[in-house]
Amino acid sequence: MPRRNAPLSPATRAAQALRMIDPVTGAVVPGIQPASTFARDADYAPRQSYIYARDGGPTVEHAEKVLADLDGAAESLLFASGMAAISAFTETFARGDHVIAPKVMYHGGQTWLHRIAERRGVEVTWIDQGDPAALGAALRPGRTTWVWVETPANPNWDVVDIAASAEAAHAAGARLFVDCTAAPPPCLQALALGADIAFHSATKYMGGHSDLTAGVLSFADAKAGAEMRPIRSLLGSTIAAFDAWLLIRGLRTLYLRWDRACANALAIAQAMQGHPKIAEVLYPGLPSHPGHAIAKAQMTGGFGGMLSLMVTGDGSIARDVARFCEVFVPATSLGGVESLIEHRKVVEGPHSIVPNQLLRLSCGIEAPEDLVADLEQALERAA
Repeated sequence: MPRRNAPLSPATRAAQALRMIDPVTGAVVPGIQPASTFARDADYAPRQSYIYARDGGPTVEHAEKVLADLDGAAESLLFASGMAAISAFTETFARGDHVIAPKVMYHGGQTWLHRIAERRGVEVTWIDQGDPAALGAALRPGRTTWVWVETPANPNWDVVDIAASAEAAHAAGARLFVDCTAAPPPCLQALALGADIAFHSATKYMGGHSDLTAGVLSFADAKAGAEMRPIRSLLGSTIAAFDAWLLIRGLRTLYLRWDRACANALAIAQAMQGHPKIAEVLYPGLPSHPGHAIAKAQMTGGFGGMLSLMVTGDGSIARDVARFCEVFVPATSLGGVESLIEHRKVVEGPHSIVPNQLLRLSCGIEAPEDLVADLEQALERAA
């Protein structure tokens, strides 16, 4: 019989972790190799490419191959956390570099950029990335080295046109870094749209079970990935083998979890739109969202599991809604199987411009009717 020769879908490749079946035992679950060091052969040559776990190892390499495949990357590198990946990336900045970044973005990355600007002589221009003209106005041809965008942006979920941003950045001699944490590979291929680096806090959707921390940088150019390897090693920020193994496990269900999270978020957004105690629903899956058209064009596998609710009243009402929820868990993070809610202003640092009445929701895989009912009862009690 003829063999199947059609290419496998990304969902299939993820579910089978690239079909790396153990050649000795036939195990269908990837193994874990936790060694911190690797013995050389009789000629004192490395037996394979592994020398010391700070440089990576078999389990880390397996996870990176899956991630590079899903991201369409020349190479992906794993780090111990999202912030470890960001810190390694910013080690490539030199004194006098000009970087463009959004005013509203992941607060940890924003805080780190402020620190870099204050202590290392890097100039950062902060823009409203929801304004299509802002990037062009901020670019300095021949001077700007990196443009940082986040889409959808945390926590107002602004949507950025990646292809247009890449074109503008490259025309000015800059490169494009895209934070894709809220839009993982099932819905967004940032590198295919022109990004030079796609970043993910793999703690979130890629891990998916709130039991690991990880960060990943996926590179369009293998040379850029090779240049990052020694930085990661010297910083000691490589992910541990056990966490890499947990990440592989999470990636195998990524596409299923993503579909359910997107469906739950849309159900909640539709239920809360027009609610008398909700002033505004921020979700790119709603036609009323300013970035809906761009999201529909570049997010091809759903609009995400994240949304924010602007409650009527002040911040105390928002905090009460969060603490009165009985299904949503009041906790920081996103992308897990459990739904989370947080009063974002309390969590972010001194540079935050998030409105005090904003609640950030991460939708998990629970029954949507339970999540909607939970928000309704919390809103009733808080009011």
